[in-house]
Amino acid sequence: MTSLIRRAAILASTSTLAVLASAPASFAQTEGSDLELRRVLLSTGGVGYFEYATPVDGNVSLTLDVRLDQVDDVLKSIVVFDDLGTLGEISLPGQQPLREVFRDMPFAPEDLQSPAALLNALRGVEIATSGPRAISGRIISVNQEVRDLGDGRSETVHRVSLMTEDGIRQLILEETDSVDFVSADLNEQIGTALAALASNNEQDRREFTIRLNGEGVREARVAYVVEVPLWKTAYRLTITEDGSPGNLQGWAILENLSGEDWDGIELTVASGNPVTFSQALYDAYFVDRPEIPVEVLGRVLPPVDEGGITLVDDGIRPREEFAEAERMPGAIAGLATGGFAAPMPSAPPPPPRDQAQLVAAESDEATAQVLFQFPNPVTVESGHSALLPIVSRSESFATPLLYQPNTHATHPLATVRLSNDGESGLPPGILTIYQRDAETGLISYLGDARMDALPVGDDRLLPFAVEQSVAIDRQELSRNDVLRVAITGGVLRQTILDRRITRYTIEGDARRDHEVILQQTRLGGGFELVGEEDVELAGGDFRVTVAVPAGETVQHDVVQERTTLDQVDINTLPRDRIRFFASASALPDEVVAAFADLVERLDAVEALEQDVRQTQQEIDRIVADQDRIRRNLSTVPSDSDLFQRYMADLQAQEDRLVELRGDIEAQRAAAQQARQDLTEHVRDLNVGG
Repeated sequence: MTSLIRRAAILASTSTLAVLASAPASFAQTEGSDLELRRVLLSTGGVGYFEYATPVDGNVSLTLDVRLDQVDDVLKSIVVFDDLGTLGEISLPGQQPLREVFRDMPFAPEDLQSPAALLNALRGVEIATSGPRAISGRIISVNQEVRDLGDGRSETVHRVSLMTEDGIRQLILEETDSVDFVSADLNEQIGTALAALASNNEQDRREFTIRLNGEGVREARVAYVVEVPLWKTAYRLTITEDGSPGNLQGWAILENLSGEDWDGIELTVASGNPVTFSQALYDAYFVDRPEIPVEVLGRVLPPVDEGGITLVDDGIRPREEFAEAERMPGAIAGLATGGFAAPMPSAPPPPPRDQAQLVAAESDEATAQVLFQFPNPVTVESGHSALLPIVSRSESFATPLLYQPNTHATHPLATVRLSNDGESGLPPGILTIYQRDAETGLISYLGDARMDALPVGDDRLLPFAVEQSVAIDRQELSRNDVLRVAITGGVLRQTILDRRITRYTIEGDARRDHEVILQQTRLGGGFELVGEEDVELAGGDFRVTVAVPAGETVQHDVVQERTTLDQVDINTLPRDRIRFFASASALPDEVVAAFADLVERLDAVEALEQDVRQTQQEIDRIVADQDRIRRNLSTVPSDSDLFQRYMADLQAQEDRLVELRGDIEAQRAAAQQARQDLTEHVRDLNVGG
């Protein structure tokens, strides 16, 4: 028997088991297949390209050690280059290899924390102990006890109960010299488990095994793209007062957090905006499947027969009809019988074997980034940062002032307009600006600026300070001018010029001339900038350049205007608006005359409608007075003189009502006809050009 936990008493005090086995062979690196890091490309997309290479001969297995948090990216992007060989397969341990190792074990990983825990997990297993009490038997239980040693001291021990041929025997585990497992298979399982624990001590790494098949000596390369810290750009620009080209230096700031040293590698940094993804490819996914109940045949309980009714011959289908239905084609037979389903179509034949090969899609490579490759090998230790030069050249520049009212309401910003005269674009970054005195050569710090990506032949305006020597006042004005008025088809149309004016009053520097760039909000809704020559569009705003001589104050209006068409149906205009247009001196004479004529026609219509109202008022008065007289008649004797006078008044009023009702009908007809004539006149009215 193998003695596996001979030092159990010592291990129990620390609650740990010693590692007794080495890592499995599947985790070992193949001899002569060490991959060496040769090239790194860092992208502003937040990823890095890592390329390894090694000489190989014949068939070989390469191993690649990767951090656990990079496995998903490696699975997504790993690529193998072997010009004279073929790729067999790429494999790596599962995400939880310990779970698979312990799946068929009679104990769990936590049971290997102490001998007592292991023995308790293996209850029923036969063991043999040596020491003060040598006992052989099967484990019943392992119980923890606390012994009182006196003087306030105590110790914890474990009492092991065994079933032996002589009955139940007990011993103290800490007093035992050794514990041997009788089963050789169990010894082997424990050894395998301990070996797996040893190989899994580095929880944050996984090894890829890459199988290459080929002949002869050649170089194999393995590459992948993983997440890396974003590399940054920092510039230094030194300018002069005389306007001669400035000196621009650009530096790449990067960190090596890959976990391995970069020793003499070929390093490239790329500036662009690539599309990058991450996906949990290392996780295991299972498809949810619907669960259906198990069909169990139950007891058959036929219903009670309640008798039947004999059908006449006409209600019975002959058997020949069923036979004819069976001879019908599938779907038609189903319809004819009312319940037979169409036959299932036969499975398609398997494709020819030569169709199983992979056919790649055509692609067109496009470059959307700027590459900076360092000419000499680069060395950066793991965990260190580096500052490497990427740009050193002369660039032309100008120093205008930029007025942004949202940044500073009174003073403009001192800027450098930097032009990219080089052969490659410049990535975005922070820029520190210095000035060199042309006479003394002394360097002064001016400020910092932020620079966006700068393509070749383009320029950027880089503000770096507030210029206190120039003051600007800004006013917002507006004006509406009527350009054209006409009446067409009874519709009054006015073409109006809407002007929005921003008036800038610029008090210049007493010492020198300046070019001041006014950043003006670009209005929407059809407005256009007018009267300007030196204008550029930046970020949706206009930039208007104004020359300001030394010691002078310059006023400049930035005008944006649009024309609008205001139209209204004259027939819907209120009476006072028509009278207003009839006397508006700003309108053309023919339009004023047309409205004056409309006023006369409208007055005539209103006079007729006034006659109708007056006649109706008289009718209403007579009707009201008749009601009064009728009430009075009921209170006086019928043979009295007053009664007779009331009757005479009623008769006279009735005669007048007949006359008025005839008049009002004629008046209403005349007023309606006049109103209709006016409406038609307005609808046909066309005045003005």
